[in-house]
Amino acid sequence: MTTDGRGPIETATAELVAWLTSAAGETVPIGPPRTDGDAAGLTLWPLALRPARQTRSSGAVREPYRFTVRFLLCVTGPAGLPRLDRVLTAATGDGSYPVVLEADEPPLWTAFGSAPRPALLIDVPAQVDHPTPAAPPVLQPLRLRQLGVRALTGRVVGPEDQPLAAMRVELPGTGSATRTDPDGRFLIVGVPHDPEHPGPVRLRLTGRGLVLTADVDPTEPEIVIVCAPPTH
Repeated sequence: MTTDGRGPIETATAELVAWLTSAAGETVPIGPPRTDGDAAGLTLWPLALRPARQTRSSGAVREPYRFTVRFLLCVTGPAGLPRLDRVLTAATGDGSYPVVLEADEPPLWTAFGSAPRPALLIDVPAQVDHPTPAAPPVLQPLRLRQLGVRALTGRVVGPEDQPLAAMRVELPGTGSATRTDPDGRFLIVGVPHDPEHPGPVRLRLTGRGLVLTADVDPTEPEIVIVCAPPTH
């Protein structure tokens, strides 16, 4: 629908009537072909809806649905011939509306119960627009919260508190990683820290044939991770 509440067919008809009024020199009424011989002038009638090439939609934006409204413009009496002449001259001169000279099919006039007469078929492009849905309103002010980072220090030991050197300690998903020193100690930096939602930090340890994860408490002053070999 347009902003004035008219649909695409009604809009196409109104625009064509306005153009015909200018080209013919008088208002062209909308209606089927007149059968009374004394009538003078032209009549316009929406005859058919025809498909048009569609554009593929992408993303959230929906392309309009395009089609063509075919109108029948015909003479209703001898006085209509010069007016039809003016319309044909204007249409072929400025290219505003494509005309088709194929309105001489007998079944067309039989359907109207009328004798064949000079007429034009005029194709008018139209489309059904699909407006993009409006985003919901923001009811509360936007709050930006920046997470801090911290460093974790600790030791990696075996079952008998033996330090495990050269163990890889990493923070999954961040790229932060280090290796333990000869005393089994490690320092890993860049650990996200959210003081409003504290919680354990998951570390992945690799080495000595082991691959394991450990959830540690970042508030512990001395983190100790015990790596035990798997039992069979």
